[in-house]
Amino acid sequence: MTKFIGEFECKLDGKGRLIIPARLKKQLPPEAQDGLIINRGFDKCLVLFTKQAWEAETDKLNDLNLFNRRDRQFIRLFNNGANEVPVDGNDRILIPKKLLEYAEIHNDVVLFAYSNRIEIWSEKVYNEELNMSSDDFSSLAEEVMPKKGNKEPES
Repeated sequence: MTKFIGEFECKLDGKGRLIIPARLKKQLPPEAQDGLIINRGFDKCLVLFTKQAWEAETDKLNDLNLFNRRDRQFIRLFNNGANEVPVDGNDRILIPKKLLEYAEIHNDVVLFAYSNRIEIWSEKVYNEELNMSSDDFSSLAEEVMPKKGNKEPES
């Protein structure tokens, strides 16, 4: 599975197209050159997946119960806005207008690449999301990271 890394500042053109930066394009597997899947993220961002990564994400939904209303609602909301976006000859993708509106993306964009996804953020919203003191970051780490104890690694 592809593991992306990096943060990239970009701009949309007047038609809502985004050029995939060369350093990020080098990380894409060859089959992703044909197209990617874009969808809404959970935190006012958009998310790009390779087709393989998208299938792995949506496979998780198969464990939900289609006879349960909340499960069906989540499946609909999760897939709302999902689109295949081809990569054109100039390494651009066209982001659907509905998704740009959802993420409040107008011109300045930050791509945040990690794990199997590339998040697409409005620069303003991204900076607000990351506005945290080092003490708050430390507290967050203590809260969300698994408790492994304070043993030194064995050599």
